[in-house]
Amino acid sequence: MLVDLQTARVAGLSGTIVETADLGLPSLPGLTGGQGGDVDLTKLITGSNTARVWYAGQDKVRVSLMGVMGETDLVRNGTDVWLWRSTDNTARHMTIPAGEPDRAPTALPSGIPVTPQEAADQALAAIDPTTNVTTTGAAKVAGRDAYELVLAPKDTASLIGQVRLAVDAKQHIPLRVDVYAKGANNPAVRVAFQQISFTVPDAQQFVFNPPPGTKVTNEKSPEGAAGTPAPRKDMAQTVPGKPVKPSGAEHGDSGSTVVGTGWTSVLVAKVPSDAASGTSGAQNPVAGIVNSLPKVSGSWGSGRLLSSSLFTALLTDDGRLLAGAVSPDRLYQVAATNAGK
Repeated sequence: MLVDLQTARVAGLSGTIVETADLGLPSLPGLTGGQGGDVDLTKLITGSNTARVWYAGQDKVRVSLMGVMGETDLVRNGTDVWLWRSTDNTARHMTIPAGEPDRAPTALPSGIPVTPQEAADQALAAIDPTTNVTTTGAAKVAGRDAYELVLAPKDTASLIGQVRLAVDAKQHIPLRVDVYAKGANNPAVRVAFQQISFTVPDAQQFVFNPPPGTKVTNEKSPEGAAGTPAPRKDMAQTVPGKPVKPSGAEHGDSGSTVVGTGWTSVLVAKVPSDAASGTSGAQNPVAGIVNSLPKVSGSWGSGRLLSSSLFTALLTDDGRLLAGAVSPDRLYQVAATNAGK
């Protein structure tokens, strides 16, 4: 099943995807509105988003994110990439140089999956000795037969109970991904096709013509930008037993450290002192978010805590950010042993 999932290829598809999330987060001032036409971030972590997708190969992809107040379209047609927002009728146009096929702007903030394939890739990257992998019975998703792959952490200290991947029985691509908090009966996060067709979309679907009055900005391909989000298998390939994420205590390119392994690992990173103290200014949304979080303290120091059903984050007054799918006590323990780092 894992081999089928990771080697599946489709010539084309189109469909409607719905992403829903209910993480049990408190109200966070500063995450709604004022995003300059971007997606309302609160809907990504507690709400619902709908997207239409079209795919006809690596270089022909279209994603339309539908919102109450407008639409955001990301279109790739060969070397041409467009990102258009209806809210302010603006468009960014980029031409990708030959040999750099994956450098393009993304429609959503980094790390947020827009398709079941992206969510599945992230889940499969977690497969290592800390993971139990099982299967369940048949499922039905978007009117198609599917089977379920279940990933569950062996360490009960993780806040994640299990991740369920519903895989198309014939095409072997993910149709739905559910993430459950420990002990929960309903998924905290779901990314799923509501409708899907494996007919290759017409080439005209990937030709973008800016609407009248659109303000167009032409840009060069950015160095190291994230790849075009698309339901495809040539991106973010993973191999069972060889997790992509770091394990143990390792340093990332940005100076961050990962403490622990598997599902209970904790990310420790430095943040600007003004962000940690929440004094970035009244107009800065980061300050509003930080100041709305409850104050906590202990032998490790003091700071602010953000808790949800799937993850916990601690922002210390001395400028550290600790986050993981673990309880606050685990973060406090790591904060105490990593003071000043």
